[in-house]
Amino acid sequence: MRASAIEFRLRMVINLSLIFLGFWSPWLGPGKHTILLEWLPVQLSRLGLISFGAGVTAVQIAAGVLAALGVLLRVWGSACLGPSTVSNLSMMAGTVVASGPFRYTRNPLYLGLWFMVAALAFLMPPSGALCTIVLISFFLIRLTLGEESFLAGQLGEPYEAYLHSVPRFFPRLRNALPPNTARPQWVRSILAELTPIGIFVAFAFLSWSYNGTLMLRVILVSFGLSLVSRALMPQAPGEPTSTA
Repeated sequence: MRASAIEFRLRMVINLSLIFLGFWSPWLGPGKHTILLEWLPVQLSRLGLISFGAGVTAVQIAAGVLAALGVLLRVWGSACLGPSTVSNLSMMAGTVVASGPFRYTRNPLYLGLWFMVAALAFLMPPSGALCTIVLISFFLIRLTLGEESFLAGQLGEPYEAYLHSVPRFFPRLRNALPPNTARPQWVRSILAELTPIGIFVAFAFLSWSYNGTLMLRVILVSFGLSLVSRALMPQAPGEPTSTA
């Protein structure tokens, strides 16, 4: 069930492949790619659960909230852990980081990625969105189990104590862990996490126009800028080296 080291190294490629599969949805054939953002309000109104107009608003708000949660967890988690560590191709173990979102959930970055993809799924065909969410959820769980096993073997008792104090995914707001004193790297984190920010901007400001092509362009530009920022960003002095 645990992801291997090679899967961890190729995690971005695998994630992108699963997202591309959702957009492409080859089983649908040409001309049948109505996006979830348009499809869902129609289905809600047909079921009599909500009027079409209210359904449109509800779906747009839901997508925006998911995107916002993705931004919060990705930027906050990256600021506390360090962007260079987040994007490293190898599993790393230095010290247990228990500051920021890591005090409440052990995997805020993976959780933030899930929210980011869940928002992005609203631009996919319904069956493609379902396929991507299921597959990426399974893959993120595999990554989590593999990383936790690695860190437990490398860090020993301090990490075991962290495992017992902080839940894997669902946040717990209270614990007795001492905070980590490392200063968050907000500017570096924002530059490294431009992709979730671009997804939030697309849904918050452009979803009302139903211009899926424009929304995707904004997201693709933010993804490209994120890659450039990460490639040019040196590791900051004293940056944590643990993925806990």
